[in-house]
Amino acid sequence: MAGASVKVAVRVRPFNSREIGKESKCIIQMSGNTTTIINPKQAKDNKSFNFDYSYWSHTSPEDINFASQLQVYKDIGEEMLLHAFEGYNVCIFAYGQTGAGKSYTMMGKQDVKDQQGIIPLLCEDLFTKFNDNADNSMSYSVEVSYMEIYCERVRDLLNPKNKGNLRVREHPLMGPYVEDLSKLAVTAYNDIQDLMDSGNKARTVAATNMNETSSRSHAVFNIIFTQKRYDAETDNTSEKVSKISLVDLAGSERADSTGAKGTRLKEGANINKSLTTLGKVISALAEVDSGPNKNKKKKKVESFIPYRDSVLTWLLRENLGGNSRTAMVAALSPADINYDETLSTLRYADRAKQIRCNAVINEDPNNRLVRELKEEVSRLKDLLFAQGLGDIIEMTNAMTGMSPSPSLSALSSRAGSIASLHDRIMFSPGSEEAIERLKETEKIIAELNETWEEKLRRTEAIRMEREALLAEMGVAMREDGGTVGVFSPKKTPHLVNLNEDPLMSECLLYYIKDGITRVGRVDASSRQDIVLSGHFIKDEHCTFTSSTGPMGETVVLEPCEGAETYVNGKLVTEPTVLKSGNRIILGKSHVFRFNHPVQARAERERTPCAETPAEPVDWAFAQRELLDKQGIDMKQEMEQRLQELEDQYRKEREEANNLLEQQRLDYESKLEALQKQVDSYYPEAPDEEEEPEEEVQWTERERELAVWSFRKWRCYQFTSLRDLLWGNAIFLKEANAISVELKKKVQFQFVLLTDTLYSPLPPDLLPPEATKDREKRHFPRTIVAVEVQDQKNGATHYWTLQKLRQRLDLMREMYDRAADVPNNTTEDGENVMTGGDPFYDRFPWFRLVGRAFVYLSNLLYPVPLVHRVAIVSEKGEVKGFLRVAVQAISADEEAPDYGSGVRQSGTAKISFEDQQYEKFQSESCSVGLSRTGISQEELRIVEGEGQNAELGPSADEVNNNTCAAGADELETPLKSLDGPLDTTLEHLRIGNVFTFRVTVLQASSISAEYADIFCQFNFIHRHDEAFSTEPLKNTGRGPPLGFYHVQNIAVEVTKSFVDYIKTQPIVFEVFGHYQKQPFLPLCKDVISPLRPCRRQFPRVMPLSKPVPATKLTAMTRPQAGPCHCKYDLMVFFEICELEATGDYIPAVVDHRGGMPCHGTFLLHQGLQRRISVTIVHESGGDMEWKDIRELVVGRLRNTPEADETIIDPNILSLNILSAGYVRPMQDDRTFYRFEAAWDSSMHNSLLLNRVTPYGEKIYMTLSAYLEMENCLQPAIITKDICMVFYSRDTKLSASRSIRNLFGTGSLRAADGNRVTGVYEVSLCNLADAGSPGMQRRRRRVLDTSVAYVRGEENLAGWRPRSDSLILDHQWELEKLSLLQDVEKTKHYLLLREKLESTLLMGQDSLQTRITEELSESTQPPEVDHEVSSSSEIITERQRELAAKCLRLLTHSFNREYSHVCVSASESKISEMSVTMLRDSASISALNTITPSSTCPSLVDGCYGNPELRPPMPRSRAVSPSPDTQEKSINRASETKPRTRKFVPDIQEIRVSPIVSKKGYLHFLEPQTNGWVKRYVVVRRPYVYIYNTERDSVERAILNLSSAQVEYSEDQQAMLKTPYTFAVCTEHRGILLQATNDKEMHDWLYAFNPLLAGTIRSKLSRRRAGQMRM
Repeated sequence: MAGASVKVAVRVRPFNSREIGKESKCIIQMSGNTTTIINPKQAKDNKSFNFDYSYWSHTSPEDINFASQLQVYKDIGEEMLLHAFEGYNVCIFAYGQTGAGKSYTMMGKQDVKDQQGIIPLLCEDLFTKFNDNADNSMSYSVEVSYMEIYCERVRDLLNPKNKGNLRVREHPLMGPYVEDLSKLAVTAYNDIQDLMDSGNKARTVAATNMNETSSRSHAVFNIIFTQKRYDAETDNTSEKVSKISLVDLAGSERADSTGAKGTRLKEGANINKSLTTLGKVISALAEVDSGPNKNKKKKKVESFIPYRDSVLTWLLRENLGGNSRTAMVAALSPADINYDETLSTLRYADRAKQIRCNAVINEDPNNRLVRELKEEVSRLKDLLFAQGLGDIIEMTNAMTGMSPSPSLSALSSRAGSIASLHDRIMFSPGSEEAIERLKETEKIIAELNETWEEKLRRTEAIRMEREALLAEMGVAMREDGGTVGVFSPKKTPHLVNLNEDPLMSECLLYYIKDGITRVGRVDASSRQDIVLSGHFIKDEHCTFTSSTGPMGETVVLEPCEGAETYVNGKLVTEPTVLKSGNRIILGKSHVFRFNHPVQARAERERTPCAETPAEPVDWAFAQRELLDKQGIDMKQEMEQRLQELEDQYRKEREEANNLLEQQRLDYESKLEALQKQVDSYYPEAPDEEEEPEEEVQWTERERELAVWSFRKWRCYQFTSLRDLLWGNAIFLKEANAISVELKKKVQFQFVLLTDTLYSPLPPDLLPPEATKDREKRHFPRTIVAVEVQDQKNGATHYWTLQKLRQRLDLMREMYDRAADVPNNTTEDGENVMTGGDPFYDRFPWFRLVGRAFVYLSNLLYPVPLVHRVAIVSEKGEVKGFLRVAVQAISADEEAPDYGSGVRQSGTAKISFEDQQYEKFQSESCSVGLSRTGISQEELRIVEGEGQNAELGPSADEVNNNTCAAGADELETPLKSLDGPLDTTLEHLRIGNVFTFRVTVLQASSISAEYADIFCQFNFIHRHDEAFSTEPLKNTGRGPPLGFYHVQNIAVEVTKSFVDYIKTQPIVFEVFGHYQKQPFLPLCKDVISPLRPCRRQFPRVMPLSKPVPATKLTAMTRPQAGPCHCKYDLMVFFEICELEATGDYIPAVVDHRGGMPCHGTFLLHQGLQRRISVTIVHESGGDMEWKDIRELVVGRLRNTPEADETIIDPNILSLNILSAGYVRPMQDDRTFYRFEAAWDSSMHNSLLLNRVTPYGEKIYMTLSAYLEMENCLQPAIITKDICMVFYSRDTKLSASRSIRNLFGTGSLRAADGNRVTGVYEVSLCNLADAGSPGMQRRRRRVLDTSVAYVRGEENLAGWRPRSDSLILDHQWELEKLSLLQDVEKTKHYLLLREKLESTLLMGQDSLQTRITEELSESTQPPEVDHEVSSSSEIITERQRELAAKCLRLLTHSFNREYSHVCVSASESKISEMSVTMLRDSASISALNTITPSSTCPSLVDGCYGNPELRPPMPRSRAVSPSPDTQEKSINRASETKPRTRKFVPDIQEIRVSPIVSKKGYLHFLEPQTNGWVKRYVVVRRPYVYIYNTERDSVERAILNLSSAQVEYSEDQQAMLKTPYTFAVCTEHRGILLQATNDKEMHDWLYAFNPLLAGTIRSKLSRRRAGQMRM
């Protein structure tokens, strides 16, 4: 029998009142030893179990199958008792849920016959066998111990001294034991019964004082049974010691079924923890003893039996699979409402049945144990002797009396050396542990050697102490010292406790003795008769004085000072005579009822007919009485307390506001101090560089160039304009989307406006500070505006960004109420005219066609001139030409009669005041060329300073952006003639009245879209006055429009007037009535297919911020500079669960949402999990993953949105298991994978520790901190995970949709059990902290043009203008500057021609002087000039100027921004080119930075050094020369090693809900040169690639915003494969093939609409040409 299994019995109880009230049904059936449980939800789902015994106690005892208490004892108890007499250890424990009948089976009802449990029957039978024994050689002794395990703490229930937590220790020989646990000797069954009752009462007392409930703990009652047999022949005594462990486990329960909260929930958690550990131990032991695994895994599993996880299993280690005979009784509830708990209990018992115990007979264990302990003592002594500490042993023996001491003096001398020995112990390694072990072993030996009489005496002493302590605690004892209980005395007055729990009421009794009975705390200065604890109990609380008088014995209650004492609900402060039945409340929580037996009897005798009170006097009655009597006072106290809290809150708020204000002032003062330091530091910078200034002196020319450069740099607006474009793009998109849905036929687009001569800014577009700032600015101001194209009315308006936002609010309101407004209302034209519609503005009848400028230099000589000037629009487009005649006339000259077709006006007198003109000149000079046409540098040259005044200009200088040299050339004849004219021409003397005539002759080549044409003109600085012509009808055909408007102007000559006619023109503005034309073809393509669409798109999860790291130190993010490169990441997220095979399998993912990068993980409860993350991207030299620093999860919630402002206490840092690169077959991309272990129970979250309810989902945020090469800080990848938890046994399968069911092909399930995330990683250079320009670039402006707005899908490829708009505008400014130079040149040539004709007609003197001046200014100084060759020189000069002007006029500039690199500084070229390469959508945009090949002089002139010359244009921008690349790479590698450090930034990309196109395409594989069919979905700006149509996981992505789409018929012919096109990314090229021509063009349109439109237009032109042929 040494290897017997655990005996397992199950017992089912009758229904209780609760189950009867709920009309529960019985779900337990028993047949023999087989127990069957029926599932109440599925009647056919029955589970059967076989046990050693199955007891049917559900019915009454009259049932023939009814199992009584006696039958249970005979089957289990008698067998266990027999094993105990044989010398085996025995254990019986009961298990089951709360209320299942465990305590009834183990203890029973001792006061009812035939209902006693196993424990009392076994104890009684034990002593019955003792008494029946007739063998005189046998003697028996019994010791008992009683302990409880509550919240993993052990308490002794039999010794009142052991109040605290007892330590559980383990001895190498004895095993686990409880230190200082009382073992009391008993001689009869009544002793055991009394001890069990006292232990239970002690638990009850403890529950009252410590707020603990006995039913919440495990109770272990141990009986140590010793048999001694005396052998007379050998004179030896042999012993058998058996340990009987009777265990009453706490009830297993569920928190949701018991409704436990607070402390009860914590207790339940500890109970379930110990019972769970017990279950784990039973399961592990069952695995060890199971057949198939016994030989294979025994050693492996044994080492993992978790005995130490709980105090209960640790103490019962020998009883579970050890040296013990063990029986288990499982108590069952028959009700269907407890199905889950009952099934769990049956499975628990079924596992326990498989445990096998190796019990042995304990023969002479004491002798053997004493021998082994003595050997250990001798070994420890030898160890101490070896360390030189032998005298410690002798001293210890002398002090404990174990060995005799020679004398007391010797003992005292030894005691005097304790201090020195203590020092030796401290410096001896291991000596303290050895001495502690020695004392522990000797203590055990002394306990084992204790005689039986000594144990009896010690038991009696402990009993006396226990009685005294219980009497002090209020528990009364009978006079015979028997059963403990509460007994109402006959005469003595006493106090009885009242408790909120009726079962705990009247359990404590406190006697009021004769004289004074003191009540207080245990730590009072004097001893208190009644000891209480808790809040509001004073050290000396009150006294009860009992005295005998003529009226009999009276008791007076006298409270101490400051003690709260209530009698019958009234606060007592003076001595009060108590009457029997009074309610006494001490402090706040101790409630008693005063009983005086003598007074009660006398009262009953006096009034024998007294009625029984209607309401029992209990705790609730006392509390209500207190509230009734103290209600007014309590109300006042609450109001007073509330007022105090309000005052305190108000005071703290004022203090916080004052502190905040003080901190604000402190910070402002610190900022001012820092600003002063900066201001004082920077002016000192030139002083530090005094030595270089002394060594290198600047010339005046160099200083002026430096000032000009500084002013130019200061007004540089590229970054600020780009920030405005990026930041307001989302508003522009929203306005266009609303316009399309409401059918407003209005289109909005960004436009840049610069204050120039041809395009002066209107006052309403200028910012408020522009007028103040104008005098300080030396270059024209550029603003970002919104061009509103009203296609309905044929008008164009310009709005400021502020006006756009204001109108957008009105547009949103109109959109919201559009459903309630009739359609005809939106088309009503009255709103347009009155301004009620936010989409439209009032538009004038006449619109500006363009401006023209006529210079007045011919008035200096004076000669008449007829000018033909170009009418130029604000965009730099030539809209037509205007013929104007300017001539000087005498003051008394009458106007000739021109006839009826000529409009003649009178003479207008205009005054040129010097102050007004100087003010205008200061303003115009501040903006460079925008007003005067001459920069500060040119003005210096006009004054005759510098060497450039004597040199002829080159073609480069004429075309320069500053036009400085060009202007110098234009002013050369004026300079040369200026001297003589000032001295000889009398008509321009200061003070004279000078009259000249301006005749507007004709206007030609004006488009027919302008119906009525008129012209107005004036001086450039006089904006308030204008001369106007009459309007003329314009048809666009026939002869030019003849204005023939004559205007005479008389001016008093001033210095400012002479200066004006030398340098400034007259401004002519041409206006016309714009006729609405049909849409342009491009507008049709953009506007016509747009239809209102109000589809409901699937809800997308918000993008969360990263979860804070727990292990990484918080480091400040460095400032990011220019972006070095960008990569697109595709990240796979998997959650793997441990299967029965021991492998981690990816959990099933539900992709039924239909959106990419979304999915729900379907997880099981109670399984180990791992999180796996795989990063996939294109292979590149800058992207190299080094390590995964930390993986954190947190923000658990049941909604997609997370409140990121709340600090999450459930953040968990996962343990990284593996990380490294993975190289799949036939894939040239980079794969980096890492795994981490995830224990969801560590979050301590209810969302993860339960089965998710139907319709609910759990969301969690995951953040991975990855370390990259050449990066200063970790990169962060964040993903929101969606999960649903099912029970452990639920069978889950991958979701199937309709296309899954009817699709073909096969996919591995593991490939679909993942969720994808798309990210964009930017590697930015570290910002330069010292450069102000870099500080300005630090502004992190979000490019809102990629953000999705409602209705964006209706815009059909329209996008807001971005960086390319800035470059376009720079080209427009360049054109305006060149047109202005052309007009100056034409005026110069015309004046020169007129002067030459005048000289040839006879003005010889003037001709000579002019010729000499011209020859001196144009010919080299070494050429000898002669008068006789003057005509030849003039002719040569004419030929040279004619060729030069012809080359200038006929030169075709490259419209693709060819002069941007000339106008921009050299340091900005690379940055602008990178920006353009990124933003441009067409192939031609790659050539936008390079100068035109038709004008090589521009390149040679600006870049004399070949190394500084910009790159020349290539034939194919996407295919650079390999040789060039290799040379540049080699040069870069030789000169500059790769030591750059980047700042990484990873942003998750929100998937667009709009699908542009989806279908199958063929991909050319580079490894096999074969075509592979893939399913492609275009969601701009990304292309998602799948294996098949039913594939739910993205396999690859393409970023169309950074990729280049190419189509070439030559390429198709070379490959001999039709319908192909290519997509080139930065790292590789992909060749795609469609099924037919239409499909190919549809795919091209989805990938790049602009390229598709270009191809279609070429094909249409080709077909039209073929048809004509």
